[in-house]
Amino acid sequence: MAKQLWLSRADILAANELDMNAAKGKISDVMLDRLYLDEERIAAMAEGIRQLIDLEDPVGQVLERTELDNGLVISKQRVAMGVIGIIYESRPNVTSDAAALALKSGSAVVLRSGKDAYQTALAIVTALKEGLAQTEISPDCIQLVSDTSRASAQAMMKAKGYLDLLIPRGGAGLIQAVVENATVPVIETGTGIVHVYVDKDADEDKALSIINNAKTSRPSVCNAMEVLLVHEDKAASFLPRLEQVLVADRKETGLEPIQFRLDEKASQFVSGHAAEAQDFDTEFLDYVLAVKVVSSLEEAVAHIEAHSTHHSDAIVTENAEAAAYFTDQVDSAAVYVNASTRFTDGG
Repeated sequence: MAKQLWLSRADILAANELDMNAAKGKISDVMLDRLYLDEERIAAMAEGIRQLIDLEDPVGQVLERTELDNGLVISKQRVAMGVIGIIYESRPNVTSDAAALALKSGSAVVLRSGKDAYQTALAIVTALKEGLAQTEISPDCIQLVSDTSRASAQAMMKAKGYLDLLIPRGGAGLIQAVVENATVPVIETGTGIVHVYVDKDADEDKALSIINNAKTSRPSVCNAMEVLLVHEDKAASFLPRLEQVLVADRKETGLEPIQFRLDEKASQFVSGHAAEAQDFDTEFLDYVLAVKVVSSLEEAVAHIEAHSTHHSDAIVTENAEAAAYFTDQVDSAAVYVNASTRFTDGG
């Protein structure tokens, strides 16, 4: 599959160009970047499949085995899920990732791509099936739904007896729709309302570097930061420096500047739009950053717990006790100390 994906790159890029041309003017430039493929991204997709090859086969692994006093032997063993349905939006790499993960775990997969990425997904699935055709595994283990309307998504949600598991991979609206409407078992994935907290004991240069990476390197992905929390002792010195890096310097070099959505305290130190309540509960996936000034580490953690989607959150601090408190109290899948949230990615 990995080999055929690379050999079919010309067909995949041609299909991607069709999707890109159809989407221009309908979705933002940031979302176009999610949709876009080049040879480097296809090579990364193939490498992702190769990394799975090196993992142990999980199917049949015995996790626990107990023999009771009466001679009864009880064992717990990994088995394949069966048929996994995956509904996802316009990120073409999800097509190959999902198909390969399903097959590695012994399951067949039914993929339903977003309409913006359908031609690209079709070319990728065609390549993966051509790869499987050279093996003893039936290419029919991978299926792509050709209907990208809402009706096909609803049909997958109700496909009891056909799908053993459904995974929505996308934004909050998609995940909520699946969780609320599905009658098949669902794994609920997380949207990324991602926070970085700059503590009173933060190294400001380190914070600037981390935030610049976490927000601007690729704002359309779920590990990009959306909310900045700054301790009030740091706000006066740090926020003007941040404005210089994210707004002035980016304008000067021809890059899109970050738009700030500021709470009342933050607006005393930098310029931007006044934040509304929903800005701290929004996955912008764009060059927009909500900023709030907090009075303590505890307030920062309380804010994250109230607004986080439990994806990835970070603290910037030189205080080991503050770092320990943050990592203990923040209930997210990935919690970082002095590192960018963009590390939550890949295999």
